[in-house]
Amino acid sequence: MTITNRESFLTNIAGRLGRAPLTEKPTMQWQHMPQLDVLRDKTLDELLQILIEQCGNIHTAVSTCTVANLQVALQNTIADYGNGEIVYSKDPRFEQLGITTFLKELEQSHEWDASKGQDNVQIAERANISIVISDLTLAESGTIMVQTNEHVGRSLSYLPTNSIAIIPKGTIVPRITQAAQFLRKSKVPVASSVHFITGPSNSADIEMNLVVGVHGPVKMTYIIVKDA
Repeated sequence: MTITNRESFLTNIAGRLGRAPLTEKPTMQWQHMPQLDVLRDKTLDELLQILIEQCGNIHTAVSTCTVANLQVALQNTIADYGNGEIVYSKDPRFEQLGITTFLKELEQSHEWDASKGQDNVQIAERANISIVISDLTLAESGTIMVQTNEHVGRSLSYLPTNSIAIIPKGTIVPRITQAAQFLRKSKVPVASSVHFITGPSNSADIEMNLVVGVHGPVKMTYIIVKDA
């Protein structure tokens, strides 16, 4: 993106404020950064336990497994959701987790295919279950972060009735602070849409009555892979 007329625009604002325009970029020096101290001393195992406990507060089912029995964990969760059509992201980590063949051989399963364009959205709209992998997982809030791209459509996390998020243990960090740092330091372009998803869709805005499935999945399960 090209920025035009920036200097004249900023000079005009500085003039309205009664001061000369800045000629050098100001440096930010924060004396206190308490956000970095929250859960900072927790081990990965302790963060895992915090995440599991938080799942109880966000109405999210959670199970743990190893790479070796991830397929069984998926089968059980899919059965709990009544099977049906399944849509999943085209993520190379499925291959690393050893479940690519399993996903392809599931009855009525669809891999997100960029070449199909809008058809992907229609598949997601009628799907009973979606499956994605968390890029980063926030223990404090029980939130998964999913960066969308041509192989991980935005609709994957919103349109299917139920959602399954596979969480490699190594993706667990304390909180949103680390997610911001992760995105800021990323060596690859940040996705046009970064989803922070905290369990199934719900709202209690009206008279504090909890309503689930307002603008997303009705049910959600986190499957945490402890050796990934």
